[in-house]
Amino acid sequence: MKRGAERVHIHDVALRDGLQIEPVFVPTADKLRLCNALSRTGLDKIEVTSFTSPKAIPALADAAELMQRIDRAPGVTYAALVPNTRGAERALACGVDEINLVMSASDSHSQANLRMSPERSLQQFEDVVALVHQTPGAQVAFNASLSTAFGCPFDGEVPMARVFGLIERIAALGIQRITLCDTTGMAHPAQVERLCSEVLARWPQISFTAHFHNTRGMGLANALVAWQAGIRRFDASLGGLGGCPFAPGASGNVSTEDLVHMFQAMGVDTGVDLDALLAVAAELPPLVGHALSGQVLQAGPSTRRHAVPGAIGQG
Repeated sequence: MKRGAERVHIHDVALRDGLQIEPVFVPTADKLRLCNALSRTGLDKIEVTSFTSPKAIPALADAAELMQRIDRAPGVTYAALVPNTRGAERALACGVDEINLVMSASDSHSQANLRMSPERSLQQFEDVVALVHQTPGAQVAFNASLSTAFGCPFDGEVPMARVFGLIERIAALGIQRITLCDTTGMAHPAQVERLCSEVLARWPQISFTAHFHNTRGMGLANALVAWQAGIRRFDASLGGLGGCPFAPGASGNVSTEDLVHMFQAMGVDTGVDLDALLAVAAELPPLVGHALSGQVLQAGPSTRRHAVPGAIGQG
């Protein structure tokens, strides 16, 4: 097991990746309260929203208002998903810290999710990067999220060589942050170890993030193996909310509080106040209208102690 003093950085994506699949619209005031509360838990990054078409994702139709109203905490990166140059213009006007560009490693998922080929996605990446560079005063970082990096629900296995080729082309655009996404929870620990070890060795200059779904119950196991391989940044979603609306069977992300609890139980520094995080997670069920999948919210952290029940028998 690879251990070290390096801090693990946790990025919460519940407000975007979590809420995008929910059938109910969470009011802007509630999203704002959640975002501001998350900002005070010690998270490194919060993906606040997506500047996509409100018709495509009605749950995030309030992107501009939300991004403009949040209380920004020092040291927290506030990111937004941006699908194209129009979305980039809107995001820049709201002062986002990071633009998250998304593409798929597989052809079929790319068509289902984005209605374009991976080649066209790369062209849009280039267009967005050019737009930002041409915008006076624009100071924003770029992150590229590579969906289906561990497998596609339509095409099956995605060859590692294909993933490597796309990373090479993304890096050539000057993008130094890349997220490897297990979009529908198809990854397994042995595969995660191989892919993560290889990309870290090939591109030491790139900051890689791992993004796992818990669709088949392997989310935390995959996160642990990615950490052992050297990954130090992880996406997760408060309460385990989320899933891709255009990928069959894509249930929620790894729960942020479960991920933080696992690392802290191992003695790994996350910088996150777990109790504060659990308090925010407890606000989610009434907002979305259903129970959450996060386990630590239900059972409590392993450090919690309970009173010994009284004796049942006599004599």
